[in-house]
Amino acid sequence: MDETASTGAFGALVDMIVGLFSGIGYAFYNLGYALTHPQLWLDWSDKTAIMRFVYYGGSVEFFFVIFTTFLVITAVGFWKNSFMWGCVRVLEGFANTVGRFFAWAGLLMVVQQIIIVFLQRIFARPDIVIGFGIPLEMDISWWAEELKLYNALVVTLCATYTFVQGGHVRVDLVYSAVRFRTKKMIDMIGSLVFMMPMAVLIWFYGWFFMWRHLIVPNPSASDTLDRLLLKSRALRWNVETIGFSPNGFNGYFLFKILLVAFAAMIFLHAIAFFYRSYLEWKEGEDSAGKYLDKDSLGEGEEAFEGTH
Repeated sequence: MDETASTGAFGALVDMIVGLFSGIGYAFYNLGYALTHPQLWLDWSDKTAIMRFVYYGGSVEFFFVIFTTFLVITAVGFWKNSFMWGCVRVLEGFANTVGRFFAWAGLLMVVQQIIIVFLQRIFARPDIVIGFGIPLEMDISWWAEELKLYNALVVTLCATYTFVQGGHVRVDLVYSAVRFRTKKMIDMIGSLVFMMPMAVLIWFYGWFFMWRHLIVPNPSASDTLDRLLLKSRALRWNVETIGFSPNGFNGYFLFKILLVAFAAMIFLHAIAFFYRSYLEWKEGEDSAGKYLDKDSLGEGEEAFEGTH
């Protein structure tokens, strides 16, 4: 019985390895075919193209295309470190640019809350009207619930920016006590074992969760491509516009889109963090913070350390 179990385990391991390499091999073909036939998945005047986009966006084929691209870029980066540093600068620059822009949503949230309080408590207005020509007129409760969107923008789109800036709270048990190169090893393992898998899981969950609130018939992660193509005959846009209250905010589909965007940005920054950790591990302590575009509070910044 033990021999049967061992044989079964060995066979499963062989199947997994074969599946991994076949997936990597087919990734080149799938990517080439998608790039040379964009009308099959980008021509959204065709309902079947929408369903192909939905299917492949959360498919194993798409995962292997991304995974293989990461392997190729990483291999080139190991051979030419200057290329890897360039990838780090581009990915961290992207995180910083997006984060710095959407961080203003925090200020907008505060200003809007103040306006709501003044109009509701002092002027007793039931609505807020914004715009010229064709005004946007919504109930006070709509604007109050819409504040959640600003909070979601900050949380999802500023997370990687905060990571680049070193603003996340660390639960440090051994990290500060080990040597510099050991820290970089921990960072590399963390990016590959925790950040990337987490981002992939959120993407696969959030992708179909998002589309179920945008179109009908509802797609499912268990649907095959053929089944989705059959569903495309009855496909129509049905964007979620149901709020939690009669006159409340009705754009909750935006939160589903932000969930997918959050997963994509976490995955991209996991790559940047792995590359930076590897390069700093290889080049030594003198390379720590190399090319890091970190915000500064200006002269006397050290006085604020530990207070934010």
